[in-house]
Amino acid sequence: MTTIKQDDLIQSIADALQYISYYHPADYIKALTGAWEKEESPAAKDAMAQILVNSRMCAEGHRPICQDTGMVTAMLKVGMEVRWDAGMSLEEMVNEGVRQGYNNPDNVLRASVVSDPAGTRLNTRDNTPAVIHTRIVPGDKLEISLAAKGGGSENKSKFTVLNPSGSLVDWVLNTVPTMGAGWCPPGILGIGIGGSAEKAMLLAKESLMEHIDIHELMARGPANRVEELRLELFEKVNALGIGAQGLGGLTTVLDVKIRDYPTHAASLPVAMIPNCAATRHVEFTLDGSGPAVLAPPKSSDWPEISLAGGAGARRVNIDGITREEIASWKPGESLLLSGKLLTGRDAAHKRIQDMLARGEPLPDGVDFNNRFIYYVGPVDPVGDEVVGPAGPTTSTRMDPFTEMMLGETGLIGMVGKAERGPAAIESIKKHGAVYLMAVGGAAFLVSKSIRASRMVAFEDLGMEAIREFEVEDMPVTVAVDSQGTSVHQTGPAEWRVKIAER
Repeated sequence: MTTIKQDDLIQSIADALQYISYYHPADYIKALTGAWEKEESPAAKDAMAQILVNSRMCAEGHRPICQDTGMVTAMLKVGMEVRWDAGMSLEEMVNEGVRQGYNNPDNVLRASVVSDPAGTRLNTRDNTPAVIHTRIVPGDKLEISLAAKGGGSENKSKFTVLNPSGSLVDWVLNTVPTMGAGWCPPGILGIGIGGSAEKAMLLAKESLMEHIDIHELMARGPANRVEELRLELFEKVNALGIGAQGLGGLTTVLDVKIRDYPTHAASLPVAMIPNCAATRHVEFTLDGSGPAVLAPPKSSDWPEISLAGGAGARRVNIDGITREEIASWKPGESLLLSGKLLTGRDAAHKRIQDMLARGEPLPDGVDFNNRFIYYVGPVDPVGDEVVGPAGPTTSTRMDPFTEMMLGETGLIGMVGKAERGPAAIESIKKHGAVYLMAVGGAAFLVSKSIRASRMVAFEDLGMEAIREFEVEDMPVTVAVDSQGTSVHQTGPAEWRVKIAER
């Protein structure tokens, strides 16, 4: 009979969430390194290099891989013979572990969970509650799988119920391109087949906890229909040419995971959930001997990569820049930005929209005329940091506000991640503005280019407040130029043809 102590479970959860905030799984590093080594698209190769360099920096500095430190999913298998030395419920213990893990003063993690989701959407300030799935199983141990899933990839989750004779492969190949690049490829696709609607989604999420083994499967060959589907989808999804960060290239997914379950004879439920470049999950077992001990990865797990100080990139000072200057920037061109830019994302844009609609002036210091905005919600700084990890958020969420910002505030440039939609692109072209892309999954690396940060407005919005960053050599790519050409359209189209011709 095993007795598990309350404090051991709480500490294990807290330690594990810290662990996955700054350590990529070793299998992910290995798979991404292999993809980086064979990548032929310069833009995609550079994006993967940034992700790998960021990964090593985070492991060494114990700071988050991504500024979106995720919403916690905990999957628990509780042995039927386990006894508890605890005054809290199981859910209360898990959530206390989340609370302590996210509020660790040595590595503060961003609190992203909001209560009253259809109403006031108030931040809970400690990233609780977690999403908890519990199973009672034979045995005398507690098995725990933890994941911290960011909103950018979770928002791209898909579900459908196909006819039993329908083609799952066709649905996946038609659906993946509609997901854009906001899920920060290259990553992993988790697919759940069968059961009911909610079971299929859970199967897809569970599959993402598995380790990357597609190349081992390719070497030994498939043993069943699920493994056949994994291999077929791995080849065909990569043949779409979407590539790292959606820039076009050879690798879009590093693995395809599938779990299935018996279903109704009239149904074929299918769920698909992507994992992003900030893949974060860990598994451990408690047996009553104390809290979990998690071994750090080896330094040899990472390849030796130098970003060469932005070799070949154009250095640009955005202070006082003109529309004529940004008109010379070419789609896909690498830039190193220096100067001052304002930050803001969903909540700030909505507040600006409401103020302008009421005829109110914007707060003191909020002047977007001939300036750039960075779509970011940074992690709080620790120690002598100017700002914590500060990677870009998904830009399409700001598309509804783009015409307002470009037409009414004088804004001339935006920095974020992933593609822009048709209306936003048309607005960029109309106003002779520009959209620049920073690499999602390289948040700590990006933060090192931020030399100063000050609060400007909407402090009550927390990580969504408007700040002013002073940056030096911040690496970005021209994603939509002033003529409306989008590399997220031209890049994948080019590489889809190149891959098909091989």
